[in-house]
Amino acid sequence: MWRSTRKLIVLCAVGTMALAGCGLQSGSAVPLSVEPGSIKPMPGLEGAELTVGSKDFTEQIVLGYILEFALSAAGADVRDLTNISGSNSTRQAMIAGQVDVSYEYTGTGWINYQGNETPITDATEQFDAVRDGDKKNGIVWVNPAPMDNTYALAMNQATAAQTGVKTLSDYAALVARDPAAASLCVETEFNSRQDGFPGLAATYGFDPNAVPRQILQTGIIYQATADGSQCKFGEVFTTDGRIKGLDLVVLEDDKNFFPRYNATVVIRSSIAEKYPQIAEITAPISAALTNDEITELNKQVDVDGREPADVARDWMVKEGFVTVGSD
Repeated sequence: MWRSTRKLIVLCAVGTMALAGCGLQSGSAVPLSVEPGSIKPMPGLEGAELTVGSKDFTEQIVLGYILEFALSAAGADVRDLTNISGSNSTRQAMIAGQVDVSYEYTGTGWINYQGNETPITDATEQFDAVRDGDKKNGIVWVNPAPMDNTYALAMNQATAAQTGVKTLSDYAALVARDPAAASLCVETEFNSRQDGFPGLAATYGFDPNAVPRQILQTGIIYQATADGSQCKFGEVFTTDGRIKGLDLVVLEDDKNFFPRYNATVVIRSSIAEKYPQIAEITAPISAALTNDEITELNKQVDVDGREPADVARDWMVKEGFVTVGSD
């Protein structure tokens, strides 16, 4: 379904090694054209060569295109490196200088990249902490959005009625009395991340090994949970449009385990210093990215079948940030 202008991104295994020479391509052209709206060409940014990256799931790709259209309208020469496989690969691409700007989540930065085990429940305090902690890594965090794409567990309406589960504490009790009824579909990262299943089990006091689990791709989990045959519960992201589209029920995190995952613009420090206009341009965009807004954009892709680039540009036009160019 991707446009022919997109390039396949091939990644070698990365840990702390740089990605140079690993096959991560320099990117392709921005897939759709835009003209200035409220975002005008900015002196000092015109002609600047900037690469925008994103992870490989719908919301990240949409956010990546939003950044691309914003920077293009401001006059930058933007390269598209969205759809990188995995959080760690995207992070390493930025550290290695292959990505200049992207949207990242505060909880991911704090726990996965900076190695902290305890999340900060206040969104502002979490942003401040992850921003300050990443200075030594050459990454600048600016303009956190109100949208908070944290983890959750969900179930279909039939499972909700059969089990009576409403909260994660209820789920823990279900694991204790009937583990098979608590079967769970998760993706690889959630299964091993401290802010995912292991930490969830520890916080809510159930044996993680007692839960029958299937490891599935993120996109498959939603349908599998809706069907209820492969798994009774599934890992979801709270701003995913498929929750509404498939009529899933999200369990309440009654012990506030899951961290805050506010989407935030991250920029390599050398780029942020050279082009402070990026922070200025993206501030009103982040402010407009509420949970309701991003959930609707995700739904348009994952439920309605629209292209992420089209969805991102239409939203930017609707908000007045850009106007439609000649494709």
